[in-house]
Amino acid sequence: MLNVAKFGGTSVANFAAMQNCANIVKDNANTKVVVVSASAGVTNLLVDIAHTAMTTEQTSAKIAQISDIQFAILHALKDPQEVSDKLTELLDSLKELALHEELLHRPDLKDALLSHGERLSSLLFSAVLKQNGLSASNFDVRKILRTDSEYGQAAPQLSEIKQAAQCLMLPELAKSVLVTQGFIGSDEHGNTTTLGRGGSDFTAALLAEALDAATCEIWTDVIGVYTTDPRITSAAKPLPELSFEEAAEMATFGAKVLHPATMEPALRQNIKVFVGSSKEPEKGGTWIVRDCKSEPAYRAITRRKDQVMVTVKTPKMMFAQGFLQKVFTIIAQHKLSVDLVTTSEISVSFTLDNPPNSVLQRLNRETIEELSQFCDVLMEDNYDLVTVVGNNMHSAAGVSSKIFTAISDYNLRMICYGANPHNMSFLVGNGDSTDVVKVLHKALFE
Repeated sequence: MLNVAKFGGTSVANFAAMQNCANIVKDNANTKVVVVSASAGVTNLLVDIAHTAMTTEQTSAKIAQISDIQFAILHALKDPQEVSDKLTELLDSLKELALHEELLHRPDLKDALLSHGERLSSLLFSAVLKQNGLSASNFDVRKILRTDSEYGQAAPQLSEIKQAAQCLMLPELAKSVLVTQGFIGSDEHGNTTTLGRGGSDFTAALLAEALDAATCEIWTDVIGVYTTDPRITSAAKPLPELSFEEAAEMATFGAKVLHPATMEPALRQNIKVFVGSSKEPEKGGTWIVRDCKSEPAYRAITRRKDQVMVTVKTPKMMFAQGFLQKVFTIIAQHKLSVDLVTTSEISVSFTLDNPPNSVLQRLNRETIEELSQFCDVLMEDNYDLVTVVGNNMHSAAGVSSKIFTAISDYNLRMICYGANPHNMSFLVGNGDSTDVVKVLHKALFE
């Protein structure tokens, strides 16, 4: 009945938060693998260093902020000397990479730098667990989590991960709780890679799959998955259960509490996933399972920001067999994911994620340059994607009319409905998306 527990950045933000997490680990004897994110704020500081041209003084100030966060945790330990040398060694390594003259131009150096957030927090959290009487050790996930060499957005190699986990990790579980890092891995050459923002959830699910775990817990700062982002409306309610399919749709379309890829390993091995608050574990949370007790037409509303709409157009499209194939082959070659697609006689429009300071921004730019060589390309930005997630939405009478009636006062730039029974999505201006979510939530859930 092995359980893998993952703790997010706010859950390991400081010593008090780590102590809450230690109590959660102690309360479940099946928890033998713990995956941690970087302490809250550290990843953002590392991203700034990796992507922004700064003076040596500015970079040193960012490094000092990171050091302050980590040393505050170290000094709260009863026996800080046990990990202080290793902590200093990691911070020295971080500083060396941060001041490297080629950092801004080399993705491999960026990933090596970004990995330090998780490596620091896992070192400190293993010490907190020991202080709480548990046998715990800090385990380098890069020995297990093999990926390709797509720095910043690396893809895991499942068979290699399984083999390495069974060989190197499984035998250690009888002796101690293994505290390891989310978000990072290594390629075939041993170079450090990262899975992209939010990749710690994905790491936990991959390790749960590789180790044949029964459950995977995602501990964050909210009491489970809500009907919508509670920061948008205070009327949002936590959900006691979700199906894998519903959770996958919510994660894909913007539910920040879940990483989109987390559901894939869980679904493959039927691993139950729990989402709860490390600050208030007694309040329970959301269980994500294969079969739910109820399947309502409307389950939740999500929003994904920073969307662009790309329209490719050629007057020859009517007569050019293979035009769409050519367009989507280029998109696939750049490893981009398209969510909404609409077509007309001479054009096709689709949406892409375009978050600032991301690998996707670069890939989008390269894709559009390549498409421009054989057709007209128009890119429109400042859009958000709003999605209603539910069940049997394509066949239940009155489902779509209730949604469209609620948002009749807003301009919908693009609509996608019917590709599967679990969602209806629309592209709206980023200035309208908050109001659209509020209006929909009131109509469907309040």
